[in-house]
Formats: sequence, C-alpha cells, structure tokens
Amino acid sequence: MEEKNIIKAEDYEEPRCLLNMKRDNVNPIDTGRFIEKLDEYLGKNDLQGALRHLLYWREEAKSGNDLRGEFLVLNEMMGYYRKNNKKAEAYKAIEDTLEVIKKLGLEEEISGGTAYVNIATVYKTFFDSEAAIPFFEKAKVIYEKLLKNNDSRLGGLYNNLALALVDLKRYDKALSYYEKALTVMEKAENGEQEEAITYLNMANLKEATIGIEAAEKDINEYIEKAKTLLDSKNLKRNGYHAFVCEKCAPTFEYYGYFLYANELKERSKRIYEGN
Repeated sequence: MEEKNIIKAEDYEEPRCLLNMKRDNVNPIDTGRFIEKLDEYLGKNDLQGALRHLLYWREEAKSGNDLRGEFLVLNEMMGYYRKNNKKAEAYKAIEDTLEVIKKLGLEEEISGGTAYVNIATVYKTFFDSEAAIPFFEKAKVIYEKLLKNNDSRLGGLYNNLALALVDLKRYDKALSYYEKALTVMEKAENGEQEEAITYLNMANLKEATIGIEAAEKDINEYIEKAKTLLDSKNLKRNGYHAFVCEKCAPTFEYYGYFLYANELKERSKRIYEGN
C-alpha cells in the first residue's frame, strides 16, 4: 500500500533551488489557490473536477512561462493519473516532469527527490518495479542527505521502496526498509497513518515470505497495531484520512477483519460526503 507524496512548501521554496529565481517574462500561477482547490476536489472525491483543475492550471503555468508552477502541477498530475489507472497519461507526465527537473536544475534538491518518488511510484503501480527502483534510489540519496530523520517524506520513501522490492521478491531487503519506515514515522508528527500502512504492508510481506498459516500470529499482531493507529484520536478526519481508510479496508477484509473493514469504508464515505 503506497503513501502519498506531495511537493511541500519547504520543497518548493528551497534556498538553493532555481525555482526562486525571478524572471521578467514569468507570470507565476497562484500555487496556494491551486493546492487549496485541488484538495477541495479530492476531499469530495470529485475526480472529474480534479482533472479539469489540473489541466487548467498546467496550461496557465505554461502560458505564463512558469516552470516552477508547471513542476508543481505535474507532480500532482502524476498522482492523479496513477490513482485513476491512466497509464499513458501518467507516463507522459513522467516524461514532462523529468524535462522540467533538468531545466530547473533540481536533480539534487528535495523537490527533485520528491518528484523521483512520485515517478517511481507510477512505475510500480503499473507493474514495472524494475524501472521504479533507480528513481527510489535517487530520491533516497537526496532525502538521507537533506532531510531530518523524523521527516515523514523519508518514511514514505522507505515504505514505497520496500513495496517495489516485494514485487521483485527481495523480501529481506524489503523488511529492512519497512523497519526503517517505522523508525522514522514513530518520531514524525502525525505519523500514525503511515505507521498503520507500513504494518499492513509487513503483514503482506510476512505472508509472502512464509505463507499465511505460518505467519498467522505475526499477521494478527501487525493488523492489531494498524487498527489501533488508525483509530488514534490525534488523527484529523480529513480527505487524506478518508483516502487512507479506503485503501486500508481491503487488507483488513482479506485477513478476516470484516467488521472493521466496513467501519473504515463507512468512515471514508462520511468524510467524502462532508458528514
């Protein structure tokens, strides 16, 4: 189960980044407005509205020669196309993103690293984990150099890299990265949901490694830990929580936690409907 990766403000405004260089012929987009409205569409699960929004702001950035704005929009587009199973569009967004990264000189910056994670996650989603690994590795070098060891982006990277390694049956290496992810998320602010995702992924890994019967005890322990984390009173019941609940429910269902899976689905539905 993948974790969401976004370009954060601290990425976007990194001091060494060419994104902050002012050019006379650039008409920058309103990034705050773009993100706020996109979150509104996604929070309501309005996928068509979100797509129209992305396409509009991509054109606005291009017409204004705003490469930094286009870079931001492209990262969100990759996530949108990935989640909605639009492979051709997602791959074209990857191609365009890599071109913008090069133009802006972001190959060794945090924002570049986040884009590499998003690119890798697209490849993994479309069953090409071999292609994903090099981009995860590029991001890993950047993140481990520039981020603190309690930064949720680092934990997300480790979790998503482990998923790709599981696809390639490199189970021991995958486990080491899940453990790294937990170490980061335990220290991260509001890291409970990401911890829960990692525990569910570890349950799947345990089953893949030794079989479901032999792994039953460990699987149940992981599932119970994930359940406790998702029910934490510290969590905001927002669009992201709805997304996490929706994505986690099938794993609980698979391992026999039917009532809790239904509870997560209902929770997600209520949030999307604004109740």
